[in-house]
Order: sequence, then C-alpha cells, then structure tokens
Amino acid sequence: MSPGYSTESYPAFAHIGLRENPGKKPQPVKYKYWKIKGVPHLQPTFPAGNLSDVMYSRKTIGEVYADFYRKFKGHRFAGIYQFHAPMLLALDPELIKNILVKDFEHFHDRRFPFDEKIEPLGANLFQLNGRKWKSLRNKLSPVFTSGKMKMMIQTMIDCGKELEKYLEQPARKQEIVEVKDILAKFTTDIIASVVFGIQCNCLKNPNAEFRLWGKKFLDPSFKQNIRDLLYLTVPDLAISLGIPNIPTYISNFFMKVVEETVGYREKNNIKRNDFMQLLIQLMNNNNIDKEEKLGDVTISLTEVAAQSVTFLIAGFETSATTMSFCLYELALNPDIQDRVREEIDTVLEKHGGNITYEAIQEMNYLDNAVAETLRKHPPASFLFRECTKEYKIPDSEVVVEKGSQVVVPVMGLHYDPKYFPDPTRFDPDRFTEEVKKTRHHYSYLPFGEGPRICIGMRFALLQTKVGLATLLSKYQFNVCEKTPIPFVYDPKTFILFMKGGTWLQVKNRSK
Repeated sequence: MSPGYSTESYPAFAHIGLRENPGKKPQPVKYKYWKIKGVPHLQPTFPAGNLSDVMYSRKTIGEVYADFYRKFKGHRFAGIYQFHAPMLLALDPELIKNILVKDFEHFHDRRFPFDEKIEPLGANLFQLNGRKWKSLRNKLSPVFTSGKMKMMIQTMIDCGKELEKYLEQPARKQEIVEVKDILAKFTTDIIASVVFGIQCNCLKNPNAEFRLWGKKFLDPSFKQNIRDLLYLTVPDLAISLGIPNIPTYISNFFMKVVEETVGYREKNNIKRNDFMQLLIQLMNNNNIDKEEKLGDVTISLTEVAAQSVTFLIAGFETSATTMSFCLYELALNPDIQDRVREEIDTVLEKHGGNITYEAIQEMNYLDNAVAETLRKHPPASFLFRECTKEYKIPDSEVVVEKGSQVVVPVMGLHYDPKYFPDPTRFDPDRFTEEVKKTRHHYSYLPFGEGPRICIGMRFALLQTKVGLATLLSKYQFNVCEKTPIPFVYDPKTFILFMKGGTWLQVKNRSK
C-alpha cells in the first residue's frame, strides 16, 4: 500500500482498522478504538481480540458472546474486538429493538460479504444487502404465508409417516439411536421435495446423494474451518485471493440440480405449489400471484439456485437440531414429555386421529415446548448487523460509525434470569400467553426480529412440530448410558450441535 492513502481508497483493508497518516505507511490501530470512545470493553489480546475461545475451538461463538453478555451485566452496550475489528455488543432489549426495528434504516445490512464471480450461491436472501435484498424479500415473502404452509404440510405429513416407519423396529427392540442424524434425514426429505421437487428417501437410503451433499455444506473439516476463519476475520482478503466460502465443487453440484429441475419443468410445462415454482416465476419476471413486472428485481438462474440452496441448508439442519434438542429435554423431563403426549393424543382424537394443519395449530403446549427448546438451544445464537448510516445511541454520547459491526448476543438474553428465572431449567410454561406478557419482547429472539426476521420461520416451526407430533404420538424417548449428561456443544460448528451426537433410547409408548 502506498504512503498517504486512507482506508477509503483501499476498502479491502478498511475493516482492519488502519488509520490515515499522510506521508507515512498506515499503522494498525492497537485495540484503542473503544477506549477512545469511552465505551466499556474487555481487554483484547493479539491476534484473536476477544475471541480466543473461538479461534482455538474451545467454545462456540454463540457461547462466547453469551459470556460477554454476562460480564457486561448492567450495561446497555459494550465494545469487543472480533480479532482486529471493533464490534458493538448490544445488550439492552430496548436498544436491540431500535437496531432491529425502530432504527432499521441504520442497520439494514449484515456483514457477510461475497463475490458472485467466485461464489455464485452467495447471492441469497441471507447475504444480500440494500435494495436488492429488500426487493427480493418482498417478492419471496408470499411463499411463506399460512396459506402456502397449508399446501406444503401434506409433504411434511408424508415424510413423517416414513419417519414413524423408520423407528418401528428400533422402538420394538428398545434400541439406542442417534436422533439428530435421523431427524436431519427427515427434514432433508421434506425440503428436497418442497424446494427441488426431488424424492430423496433419505430414511430408506442413508447414502442418498442429496443428503450427503447437504452435509458437506456444514462439514467441520480443517480446510473449511480455515475458510470460515478467513471470512470471519478478513473477508475482503479472502475474496481478493479468490477463495470462496462455499467450495466450488459443492456449488457446482447444486447449480446442476437446479438447472436440471428448472429445465425439466419448463420443457414439460410442469407447475407445482412449491418454493421452486415461485422462483421460476420470479426468474420469468412474473409476480407470484399477479402477472406484473418486478421492476428493479432481476432473478437469474444462479440466483434461483442461491435461494434454493440457502433454504435447504437453513431448513434441514436448524429444524433437525431443534427437534433433537427438544427430544433430549423431554427425555430428561419425562413428566413434561407425558404432558406433551397427552395434548397430542387429545388433539389428534378430535381430528380423527390425523395430523393436519389445524391440529398442529391447536397443540399449544407442544408449541411452548418448542419455544423453550429454542430458548435454551437457539440455532441462531447471535445476530449480526452492519451500521449503514451513522447512528447516535439514544441517551448516550456514543456514535456508531458507518461500516461498524453490531452483534446481538441472543443466547445471552435467553439465559438472563431477569427474563427467564432459573434459566437452565426446561420449562415450557415460560411461553404461556400470560407469562410472555411479563417480559420484554426483545429478550427472546430465536428467529431474529424486524424486517430481517427469518423468512422461513413458519415453515421451520411447522415441520418441527409435525415431526415431534408424529414421533411422540407413537414412541417414548428415554435417557440411556450413551446420553451425554451434561452435554457440551460442538465448538467446531456454526449451528449449535451436541458434541458426540444426541443418543436416546426409543421404545413404543405405554398406553
């Protein structure tokens, strides 16, 4: 870098914290950013800043942010260093509400940079920013309405029947099973069908190609850990070196699947009530419900693939993980498991013994149990936002500069005894309507909140509850000698996974 140039001239180095110094080579700021601003902060160490536990795989990043939340108890916000980059830690639910909703215009982007030339699947709703994100979000939202969910639930129910059959023999023998992998096959079957129109039969075929490729996305290999670390610390450098976060061979596989699916449907004039059909309509510049032009939105085949794969990855692992943690908690608390099962029995009897959309909506205690699972084990254990417009924090003199990063420690909020007394205890009654009214709405954020709330929330909750209702109506789950008590999260994974697997005994329920 030539002498006298500012970071504005070299955006790839802007996040490193180089200060402009005309006539001399820029020098890195030595962790003084928050001290200068007068913001409470932790003393960082080189090279990880405050994330040594993440760098050395001692804890998940969500747990580390939760630790910070506890250390700054009593403060509305604090400063940390994510390696060399200063980040604002939003701690107060009112401030979090401002960031996610009230003052969203200042924080509408996430910092997950990508280059479509080297990572075509990066052009997805999760990573896109600005007008393109807003326009695409508006056009995709109609596929996740309650009406669309009703059309998709039959696929979930059919896959649930296969899940029930899969466990018949192990239950009869009262075997010990690893439920997380089984449930991931169940959710993969659902999403492969409603997104790609592909019947995978992962439960019948454990080596189903779609399942194997889906797992590769979350592969905690050393090489992928290095990629993740680069994109976490110096994303612009990774991009400038032409290193994609999603390996090219994985992108190529899913691009081929989407190309073949779209080509087959268009050639044979096949239309289905699924996610892929919506994307095809958008690609052809038609609205989902009306034949109107999309204005500034252009959807290419590559972008169709990007949305499809993102829905696959976000949908099958998070829902499978939530179900497995819920069964784990119910196995530890058999009285609660019995209460959930009693409600399922009562509701299903009312609906002729069949799981339906309406039946699932009536299972209030099951809904509470899922909500409590998401509190204790949130798949999205933190939220990132980027300041896109200078922002003065209300009732303070601190100004958040444009380009600054903000993190919301979701897991920290979920374990704060101020909002959730005795937070390590599993208690679905925390989510009755009466109790929910007593705490701040922004103390519970398993899907985020505001305009960037998870677009697939309804779908995720529906397939989770269909899976649990199917299993608990037929089987009982108990702890066993292989059940990890207590357990630890796998520090090498981005989503919260139980290290070593979720092992439970399954048996036919006692009537």
